[in-house]
Formats: sequence, C-alpha cells, structure tokens
Amino acid sequence: MPNEERCEYIHVHEEIISRVQQSMPEDEDLFDLAELFKIFGDSTRIKILYVLFESEMCVCDLAQLLGMTQSAISHQLQVLKKSKLVKYRREGKTVFYSLSDAHVRTIINQGMEHIAE
Repeated sequence: MPNEERCEYIHVHEEIISRVQQSMPEDEDLFDLAELFKIFGDSTRIKILYVLFESEMCVCDLAQLLGMTQSAISHQLQVLKKSKLVKYRREGKTVFYSLSDAHVRTIINQGMEHIAE
C-alpha cells in the first residue's frame, strides 16, 4: 500500500502533544459523556424529549401522543431520569415530566443543526 499515509513517529510534535494532554478530560469524565450520548441513541427517547420541549406531560398523555404503552413510556422515562435529562413533579396521583434544564434542549438542537448541514 504505497499511497497509504503512515505515522512512523519519526517526528513527534511534543508541544502539541503536551498542550492537548493538559486539556484532555479525565477518562472517567469521558466515559460518563459517552454514556450520556448513548441515551440519545434511542429514537423513542428522542421523541419523548421533543414532546417535553413543548409541554410537561404525564405518562398517559405521552403514551397517547406517541402511540405507545404506558409501560414502554415509563421505562424510557426512568432511563431519562437516571441520566438527569428529565425531572418530574407530583400533582395528587399524577406525575408530570419535563426537561431537566436548558442543556437538554441545546444538545438536541445542536444535533439537529448538525444533521441538517
């Protein structure tokens, strides 16, 4: 493969490597970030987040809107709660879900901008 570019470590750019190493997050933080992005890898969870952009909702309303069972919605909401992407409040026997904060909307919006390019 004569045209293949190879890095044979003949000339290492020490100053670049040092600068980048200093700015790299800890492995544990990178693992946590990767886990967060895995949550966005499910289209049902993305749909739920989009619905919650518009309004807080209870499980019954989410299930009706998305044409899914309450059990399936509840399962996905648990995943989203565990990842701190949604929060809830109780009103009597009804639990209403909403986005945890503006970061969730920003992450989704930036993803949509990226795929629209």
